[in-house]
Amino acid sequence: MALKVKLGLALMLLDRDPAKAAATLAQLKGDADEALETLRDLARGIYPPLLADRGLVVALESQARKATVPVTVQAEGVGRYPQDVEATVYFCVLEALQNVQKYAGAEHVVVHLVAHANTLTFEVTDDGAGFDAATAKKGAGLTNMSDRVEALGGHLAITTVHGAGTTVSSELPAHERTPEETA
Repeated sequence: MALKVKLGLALMLLDRDPAKAAATLAQLKGDADEALETLRDLARGIYPPLLADRGLVVALESQARKATVPVTVQAEGVGRYPQDVEATVYFCVLEALQNVQKYAGAEHVVVHLVAHANTLTFEVTDDGAGFDAATAKKGAGLTNMSDRVEALGGHLAITTVHGAGTTVSSELPAHERTPEETA
């Protein structure tokens, strides 16, 4: 969506300000490269290589750098977890970020990961428009997130205030992998 908007801007600037149009097109090239890299990650399978090799925090920080809204990733005590747990958190956070970029009109997002004894919690909080949870239709993205989390014994929670942002969160049962399991 952001690519399409920037492309429209570049076309509009082409006659009025060719230098600015060229700068916008150069930025679009970088954005397209990032989008392609994300698609390649997804095409490689359900468990992206960076997630497999370096873990949840590094993989989410990488995705945060690609977002069209500034994203801060905060992690407390987060180690390595079974693949199903890491994949669930990773893809739920990505879906939440995608929703923020599409609908929230946010200026900033915080992804907060916290490991407790036998649990892993994630929260994705934006400072966007929020919505009326009572009247909003639950789309496929939220349904998929909820299904993923519930399959692992967790529950997805959405806290939103119209005009004051949204938080998507979950606490999952999770045991850190041992060094033998991580190798």
